[in-house]
Amino acid sequence: MFTPPAAWFTGFIPDLPTPLDAADAIDLKAFAALCERQVAAGVPEIVVCETAGEAPTLSAAEQELVIRAAADVARGRVRIIAGAMSNATSQAIALARRAEAAGADAVMAVVPAYNKPMQEGMLAHFRAIAGATGLPVILHDIPSRTLRPLADETLVRLVESRQFVGLRDGSCDIARPMRLARLLPAGFRLLSGDDVTAFGYIASGGDGAISEVSNIAPDLCRMIFSQVRQGRLQSARYLHRRLIPLITCLSKDGPAALKSALSVLGLMSPATRLPIVPLDAAAQREVVHAFAAIADEELIDRVGA
Repeated sequence: MFTPPAAWFTGFIPDLPTPLDAADAIDLKAFAALCERQVAAGVPEIVVCETAGEAPTLSAAEQELVIRAAADVARGRVRIIAGAMSNATSQAIALARRAEAAGADAVMAVVPAYNKPMQEGMLAHFRAIAGATGLPVILHDIPSRTLRPLADETLVRLVESRQFVGLRDGSCDIARPMRLARLLPAGFRLLSGDDVTAFGYIASGGDGAISEVSNIAPDLCRMIFSQVRQGRLQSARYLHRRLIPLITCLSKDGPAALKSALSVLGLMSPATRLPIVPLDAAAQREVVHAFAAIADEELIDRVGA
């Protein structure tokens, strides 16, 4: 039975990495274990083939393989949000169609990078993707990578179509949820695009965050979200502060730091795909030390602190 995205696109949603083996092939066994770990943690959805998943380095066939693997593990227990990331509209359309065929529940489409399209170009790009799939579409605005932001006015025009159900907001503008609240449909969801702004964004009325750190500490992230929603900001701030050292590592070195952290937990190899390279020894030590700040008994035991 179809459940509107407004009912599940909320909270801390993990942006999953793509595990690789020694031959630079996708490690499906490790990926399935990552998915199952998030299901067990009670997340309502997972994001695959997006920023943390090193999507630009994956072929279309590899992305379809990852999405199918996630859908096979999920078996309807969580929703699968699949990236359809390309600065060529025709390629983004092809990825969206493959994602739908592979079992995704929604696609995430990003503002094209490098091209620097004007707002009318963004509008046409996203509408073309939505027109090519029957899935809900989540927008991804990340000006630090694309150089051109998705303007509020363009977002308002896009959401005239109910197929656009949410925004992954990487603008670092924590006032945006308050500014957009009266302009967007009630069911449209605004989520922070990263862990650095997540607490402030949710406290300002946002609906959650697409998160890398929730790959590592999903229970703690869920607790932070719950505390904010209950108005217990001091408690939520205290919990979030424990994550800051780890968030700093992840935001500085992207997928490599996330993979290093998960390898410390024995969940996957730290292998990355060029142009991303694995962390050097000093950066790896920073990641290990960051676990201590979480002060999660299970994690600390597994890290050996």
